[in-house]
Amino acid sequence: MAGESNLPSQPPTSGLDRGALERVLARAAELQVGTGEPEEVLTEEQILELGKEVGLSPQHLRQALAEERTRVALPPDEGGVSARLLGGARVGASRTVPGKPRDVLEAVDQWMQRQECLQVKRQFSDRIVWEARRDLLGTVRRAFNVGGRGYALSRAHEVAATAVAVDGNRTLVRIDADLAPFRTTLARQSAGATALGVAAVPALIALHFAAAIAVAPALLVGAGAFYVARGVNARTANAAQLALEQLLDRLERGEVAKGQPSLLSALAAAAAALPRKY
Repeated sequence: MAGESNLPSQPPTSGLDRGALERVLARAAELQVGTGEPEEVLTEEQILELGKEVGLSPQHLRQALAEERTRVALPPDEGGVSARLLGGARVGASRTVPGKPRDVLEAVDQWMQRQECLQVKRQFSDRIVWEARRDLLGTVRRAFNVGGRGYALSRAHEVAATAVAVDGNRTLVRIDADLAPFRTTLARQSAGATALGVAAVPALIALHFAAAIAVAPALLVGAGAFYVARGVNARTANAAQLALEQLLDRLERGEVAKGQPSLLSALAAAAAALPRKY
């Protein structure tokens, strides 16, 4: 019929579904950033009130807020050469568990010290950072695998846990382990093996080997070294990831609670507190 338009009809203006709302909010944020206007900081109460207006439940909003507060951004080196050759070196896991943040962190702290042979490096109100114990007792426990645990987190440069309240009875806890220095050591060892293979090339050529035959061992040694290192890095990262998940499983079931320190830990703490004689 004449006069009819092939353009899509105007959408109804009665309301927006969730997908459309998300697109509108994301686009509005882009436009505001482009104008250089300062970003407004909203309090938790304002966010919950705004969520009510768009039909989001307070429970889901609190969960999302807790996840945002424990979110960890990967550092730039996770996209570097070592990561491409040997794989990732940072593992993490999060879970909503029963309890208050302080109690959950205390339980995780005792687990890390007693079961994973770690010690506190830094401590904040909602976050604790551990590192491997370097004293004699820690070295002996790892060397003889006391308890048969394997101490999968002891190769981490740092292990950190953050706990944020979701509501009065639940806490979102996130635990991350940084294995980057261990991966760096593997990369250096592989590079050293490759350098030795390359160093052997002139000697093979001097023995009248063809250049292609002389270079082959260097290539094989280098490729083999990095292949083995990648496997070691993957097994180490997988073991650390499993250790974090198992700890969160126990927290979720309420099997990890703050308890009294063991006799061995008490004796070690007492020995460390004795004055040194010079």
